[in-house]
Amino acid sequence: MSLVVVACVGVLLLLGAALGVVGAMVRAHRQAQSAADLAALAVASALGWGGDACAAGEGIAAANDARLVACEVEGREARVRVEVTGPHWLGQDADLAAESRAGPA
Repeated sequence: MSLVVVACVGVLLLLGAALGVVGAMVRAHRQAQSAADLAALAVASALGWGGDACAAGEGIAAANDARLVACEVEGREARVRVEVTGPHWLGQDADLAAESRAGPA
């Protein structure tokens, strides 16, 4: 009987750890998407004001704990890609990325 209890507790602990990693990955991806959206808006805004567009996006991404890895400006449209550090639990070592676009419709 005690062997079954130990096995069930082990399975529950493993399941809890896996759900914790998934939850942390979802949170990191949402952080990356928010940072990408805000950085794209900052780039588009700087384009409108005549400032250094990609530098503005880089500053906003950094303020949101993300790294701006790509910034493309085409006319009045801005496209950015940012990365955030992913959860490094249970052997997970991938960083999460998100892309966003801002500009006229």
